[in-house]
Amino acid sequence: MRGENHPPGAPGEVALLVHRFLVDYARNPVNMLVLVLVPVVFVIVAAGSMADAAKLLGGAGGPAVETATAGWAAGFLAGIAMFFQISAARAADRRLVSAGLAPMRLVAARLGTGLVLGALVAAAALLALAARTGIGDLGRAIAGTLMFAVIYLAIGALVGAVVRNPVNGTVLILFVWILDVFFGPAVGSPDRIETRWFPTHFVTLWMVDIPSRHGGRIGDLGWALVWMFAALIVSTAVITATVGVSRRSRRRPPAGSGWGQFSAGLRMGLRDYRRNPVLWVLLVVVPIVFIVLAKAMTAQESGVFSLVERGRTVMQVFWLPDVHAGTMTPIAISSLAALAGLFVGLDARAGDRRLALAGFPFPLLLAVRVSMIAIAAGLVTVSSLMITATVFDARQWGVYGGGNLLMAVTYGLLGFCLGPIFGRVGGVFLAFLVPFLDIGIGQSPMLRPEPATWAHGLPGYGAMRVLLDGGLSARFDEVGPLLGALVWLLALSALAGWLFHRTPATPVRPRLGE
Repeated sequence: MRGENHPPGAPGEVALLVHRFLVDYARNPVNMLVLVLVPVVFVIVAAGSMADAAKLLGGAGGPAVETATAGWAAGFLAGIAMFFQISAARAADRRLVSAGLAPMRLVAARLGTGLVLGALVAAAALLALAARTGIGDLGRAIAGTLMFAVIYLAIGALVGAVVRNPVNGTVLILFVWILDVFFGPAVGSPDRIETRWFPTHFVTLWMVDIPSRHGGRIGDLGWALVWMFAALIVSTAVITATVGVSRRSRRRPPAGSGWGQFSAGLRMGLRDYRRNPVLWVLLVVVPIVFIVLAKAMTAQESGVFSLVERGRTVMQVFWLPDVHAGTMTPIAISSLAALAGLFVGLDARAGDRRLALAGFPFPLLLAVRVSMIAIAAGLVTVSSLMITATVFDARQWGVYGGGNLLMAVTYGLLGFCLGPIFGRVGGVFLAFLVPFLDIGIGQSPMLRPEPATWAHGLPGYGAMRVLLDGGLSARFDEVGPLLGALVWLLALSALAGWLFHRTPATPVRPRLGE
């Protein structure tokens, strides 16, 4: 009998499930490519800039921060991968249990799959770190990076079990990651009492060899191991709970024709926004983290920014606590807009196909989705600017706000384009990586007076120059970058239309004789 060949907890059956789950994950080659590519790019490109940013925020800077980037990359990607495992496979897992699979074997298989993916991401990040700077203490680096991955597996599982909406889930994980990284002991001060409860506080201190002197008898390594084993327990409990929980999904009917079709489709999308209270909370909380805390934690010193005045490039000195918040606003806006655009396209794909088969014209479908992106961009911009206005005084609020809105629409369209090309998991990774590298690293005036040469061709260059001109000068002089930003906007709009037309939303023409 089956029970005789495979006693409860049989490792062979669990290993087979892990293999099947990994094969299913790898069916989309983009998933595996991104799991390797993102940590490599993050560590190689961002490590030096993150070390410079740490000095502005009172952290250690230097090799300590560069070493920690391997753990940060592994943690974020492991968390996102686990989130989609839990949220996307919930119904399939319940069917497996209903068919007779022992729940604990399924839990072990899901957890084992997450650990394998976390190990893969950790290996890619460590190889990138070794290629970039070398690894001083190999044992600490390997153990620390793996602990990052395990802790964020628990965060991803917990968010996946509680939050059903993929936009909310990914933004929530991003929010936790931002708190953990930018205000943790490597980038910020290691002595802040309020950051000691961050999930990777002690892991970071031990990994980069900065003794905390507040670890007590158990020490930094001991507390790091406590966090890691607690994460494994939480992951197990969360996955076990999701196996037996069932919720019915709500389906919304299509609407009529003509202008009524367009307005009905738009109302349906807005109704989703209105019924999503977590989204409204995130629209407020994420900008607060990016903007208000950035001002509070900026070092008390001056910085040199490059601006255009009356057609000439000039270098101006600014007091960093007065301007840092204004430069963080487009990072918050671009990240949120990219994720919103990504899921506007992905979540509506099945409904769009049904609407198209029912006779809803393609131009109206596209207009509805583009309008939803514009509304999401407007919400993100307004919520962020309301927070920014409390800590930053722009010289030209109209230009500054317009530049941020242009940034939001650009990245909303970019996110919309990422979905059909890279899918849900790969799209989320890139929706995080591209604005981080573009706005946070390439365009940031906090890291260098002028944008990096390679950053001039990126989507955020023109909008960033416009909003900096509006925020820091009394006269608008960035006509060229504005035109470049509009070109990007038109190009992304055309790409979005083409991708939308060739996705399953377009009805399949019947064959002759059918």
